Amino acid sequence: MRALAGTSRSAPLPTLLVALLANFLSTTVGAQSIDERWPACLACHGENGQSQVPEVPSLGGQLAPYALIQLVMFRDKLRLTEPMNEMTKGLSDDDLRKAADLIAKLPPPAPAADAPDAARMEKARALAAQSRCNFCHQANFEGAQNVPRLAGQREDYLLKALRGYKDNSRRGYDAAMADVVYPLSDGDMVELAYFLSRQK
Repeated sequence: MRALAGTSRSAPLPTLLVALLANFLSTTVGAQSIDERWPACLACHGENGQSQVPEVPSLGGQLAPYALIQLVMFRDKLRLTEPMNEMTKGLSDDDLRKAADLIAKLPPPAPAADAPDAARMEKARALAAQSRCNFCHQANFEGAQNVPRLAGQREDYLLKALRGYKDNSRRGYDAAMADVVYPLSDGDMVELAYFLSRQK
């Protein structure tokens, strides 16, 4: 997995999925309820909340308060990710609360299935402690309230998110993550993504 460090930071979605989303988004999204939009959410993020799409996060195991904050940020374009900005366009606060509650009911994603490299895991565990990842995200990295679950998240998405906080292309709702990633090298972020994706 070390090759991940050199991969593209914006891998394209599979062509069929892009076509399906484009077709969905070109229809009257603004007039659709969250119940009508929900199947399209699962098409990208996984039927059971475990994404199979590169650089698209698994939603399973995320708590409703965190999910709600992110959905509001997408709707209000405080986070710019075109499919998500379109998907949340026109939704009321109540719609977003319902979506957050649906997300919170999805089961947590399974960790990466390969046998982890013990040396990498130990190095990254120390790095996570040094960076205090286990403070806000909890010792088991399951998150709490408005802090996301990291355990079992897609490795490529974790790395993309960390890089986004580092280069300021991803906005947080507070400055905590920018402060955390500031001293980290890209190699450090690769190791953290490897480690976190293999947590249960």
